Amino acid sequence: MPLLPPGPHRHDVRIAVGGLLGGVLLWLLGIHPRVPSDSLVLWAAPWAPLVPLAMTAACEPLRRTRPHIGLAIGTLALTLDTVTVGSVVTVVLYTDLMYAAVLYGTPSSARRIPWITGLLTVLGGVAPAALWRDPQALLIGVGVGVVALAPAATGWVVRNHRDAAEAARLRAEQTALLAEMDRTQAITAERAGMARELHDMVANHLSAIAIHSTAALSLDDPQTSRDALSVIRENSVKGLAEMRRLIGILRDSSGDLEPAATPTLDGLATLVKGACANGLDVRLEAGHGRVPAPVELAAYRIVQESLTNALKHAAPGPVRVALRQADGTLHVSVTSSYRPGDTPRAPGSGSGLTGMRERAALLGGGFSAGPVAGLWTVRATLPLTDTEAHSEGDLP
Repeated sequence: MPLLPPGPHRHDVRIAVGGLLGGVLLWLLGIHPRVPSDSLVLWAAPWAPLVPLAMTAACEPLRRTRPHIGLAIGTLALTLDTVTVGSVVTVVLYTDLMYAAVLYGTPSSARRIPWITGLLTVLGGVAPAALWRDPQALLIGVGVGVVALAPAATGWVVRNHRDAAEAARLRAEQTALLAEMDRTQAITAERAGMARELHDMVANHLSAIAIHSTAALSLDDPQTSRDALSVIRENSVKGLAEMRRLIGILRDSSGDLEPAATPTLDGLATLVKGACANGLDVRLEAGHGRVPAPVELAAYRIVQESLTNALKHAAPGPVRVALRQADGTLHVSVTSSYRPGDTPRAPGSGSGLTGMRERAALLGGGFSAGPVAGLWTVRATLPLTDTEAHSEGDLP
């Protein structure tokens, strides 16, 4: 269904009515720019000025919706007005139609109209003066400039300011939209980092608690139960301390609380010792030099999560942790015994492998996990160069 053209603006209707009434009032008072005896007055009927007045007034409601049609009819009306005694209101209404044609018309017409009116102004002054050899004929060009060029130039200036303001508004909206997108992405990245940090630090302690509590309940041996309870207490205290630290950082709005020291590869021995205390047979083989802090943290967390998974899922047997540095890359490998169909000793969230894969991807590295030659193998390759390209803020 075709759309109906928009109706006239209420202000334009008021201008039309006001102009028409004002022109009629001046006509009734006998106020005209010319007298019937003037040589230019070819239509001397008393009511003749009302015809171009009504035509220009009728064009005013079109000044926003159909400015070119209004200007064309208004030009015809103004031409007709010049052969009558005339009306000042007709000329004023025409200047408004010229102004509106530039302001509300198409961009191409807005550029052309000022040039055309400028050319007519020059010709209207120079040609009659040269033809009649009378300097006073230049006043014709002045009249054309006042009636046509001045409102067209004013419309062009106002249109440029309006377009500049609109462009500034659009740029401001775009900037606000980009800022909101950046804020949303930053929040999402921060939440993902907090989730990885919480999972990596607390899941190991909770897994150990779940496994040893199961052992304490299933074995009727006082010494075994006591040992299991000791491990449970140790892991619960450590897990609670980590939880309190994280909650304190999240609640602190002043920024006074600082996060705990970032884990380093030097702490792998302590990590392995804790895993052995939880019942794993872990062997550590570390052959690496100095590595960037983001890589160091990612490698530590990957080993930590791998040991947690081994505690929950691995079959009885040794767990081998190996770190090797070669060709500008840190290679991390954790292998454990694997027996398909075994039931996990503790429930898991399924996000551990995802977190390790994300840590490697943030550094531009690779990650894989799965059974290889009867062993569950976790491998990560972490580039030691170009870490500046990956924001350390993405890593918790």
